Amino acid sequence: MNSNSITFERALAVAERAARATGSLLLRNQHGSKRANLVTQHDIKLELDVRAQKLIERTLLSAFPQTALIGEEGVRGNPNADYRWVVDPIDGTVNFAYGIPHSCVSIALQERGARTALSARGATRRNEMRVRGRPRSDTDYEDGYNTIVAVVYDPFCNEMWTAIRGQQARLNGKPIQVSRRARLSEAIISIGFAKDRETMDATLPYFNKLVYRIRKIRMMGSATLALTYVASGRFDAYIERGIRLWDIAAGGLILECAGGEFWHKATDNQHGYRMIATNGLLRDELKVPG
Repeated sequence: MNSNSITFERALAVAERAARATGSLLLRNQHGSKRANLVTQHDIKLELDVRAQKLIERTLLSAFPQTALIGEEGVRGNPNADYRWVVDPIDGTVNFAYGIPHSCVSIALQERGARTALSARGATRRNEMRVRGRPRSDTDYEDGYNTIVAVVYDPFCNEMWTAIRGQQARLNGKPIQVSRRARLSEAIISIGFAKDRETMDATLPYFNKLVYRIRKIRMMGSATLALTYVASGRFDAYIERGIRLWDIAAGGLILECAGGEFWHKATDNQHGYRMIATNGLLRDELKVPG
């Protein structure tokens, strides 16, 4: 597949269609019994996760058959394809399994070696990627891919976040921007504790110090929605030491396109990352440990 055979606008439209179809599937199953394929102390994998990803796969790969797809429920296609979809069919599965209506569908399109090409395509829009003088973040991933299209859909609130690199992020079609709060004492910060003992032990001391310095801490159970909430100005930052690519690929671009700062670094886990997402004004104040 070459750059002439895919347009970002068409990719966005297909991703939106896939997200809405999957959201409808979640709504239909919201109050029914849910069969678990795997249960651990801090996570649940549902049979519906697999069904939801297969629905997304059919929609995306039938429209773009030469793309690959990587997701929480497995990989389809050539892992070195020029374009790949990064998918989390239900981000916030534990919430969904417990009947808590706070989860979403996350779909991102990534391009391999996209930085140079995207810089050229977006040169005339460069200033639009700044909000009140805040610098853009660098969202290149360590394996050489970069997110270029993002869709996040919360079917329970009927909220659809979208972004194309170089353009303004949108929520239900309306432009969004990050908050202007620069004082930690006024900030609402979201923190994730991941699923393993090591990251929990590393995060708890930081949590205990931070809670006294900010207005409120929120732990709502969906990494993707935490990122879109920062992008929308609802939260001011989101921090997590152990997260996966499919949790951040779409939300990270949406945050950037809303004027925020999205920092991430690969960990030893496959597709694992540490990340700090802020409105661009609070990262130094947060003093996140290494």
